[in-house]
Amino acid sequence: MKLAANLSWLYTEFEFPDRLQACAEDGFQHAECMFPYEYCAELLRDKANEAGVTWVLINTPAGDWAKGDRGLASSPARRDEFKRSIELASEYANTLGVRKVHVLAGAVNLGEAASVERAWACYEKNLSWLADSTIGGSIDWLIEPINRNDIPGYLLAEQAAAHALIQRVDRPNLGVQMDLYHCQRVEGDALDALARYLPTGRVKHLQIAGVPNRDEPSCKGLDYSQVYLQLKALVYTGHIGCEYRPKGATRDGLGWVRQTGFSGTMESFES
Repeated sequence: MKLAANLSWLYTEFEFPDRLQACAEDGFQHAECMFPYEYCAELLRDKANEAGVTWVLINTPAGDWAKGDRGLASSPARRDEFKRSIELASEYANTLGVRKVHVLAGAVNLGEAASVERAWACYEKNLSWLADSTIGGSIDWLIEPINRNDIPGYLLAEQAAAHALIQRVDRPNLGVQMDLYHCQRVEGDALDALARYLPTGRVKHLQIAGVPNRDEPSCKGLDYSQVYLQLKALVYTGHIGCEYRPKGATRDGLGWVRQTGFSGTMESFES
């Protein structure tokens, strides 16, 4: 297991490129972010190299976030835009050395059954196209169930739906990104979900945050000391993205790493 600092959420007291050095100083050797596209990919690569940090995950462009876009993959009218977003994400991933890219599904009007059906069909078609057009490459493309309290109308909310979709498309370069915060909010038993889905091999990335407030992981709400033991028992060896909203300055709240047992995932952690 390897903890990765999500630099869209952590160390926001620093300018984005400088967050790489900040997280390295606290013992993180891996980083992820939502959208790196505001910055030159070469700059972010070089900053990571200087800090001794490895980029492990980014998201595909979501469209116009300010206007309500939350992904393009399920919109039949925007397939060309979706394909261009994949080109851009691929360029950044290749420059940064990223091997995991989260493909945002998008939000829909859940009250319109016909629109929801079209969105699911488009989503599956786009994922099939994506997997086939990049087969043999270095990137795994991931889908993530997200709770609809945080993102109203998000198409993909349940773990079962994500795994069923990946099984139907059945390509080796597709997988599931399992965020335990979202999982607990939607399904209520993230530990059970881990036991059910991690052995399938379809989960290729994990993320964590405290429940219910999406702050530092703790032993309350969702008990992350139990999560750590569960992951050890299941022999999970992948990355775990720390995608939470710190209550204050990021490094002031890092005591959770030691309290929950996750300090064993960082080679040089100082509480």
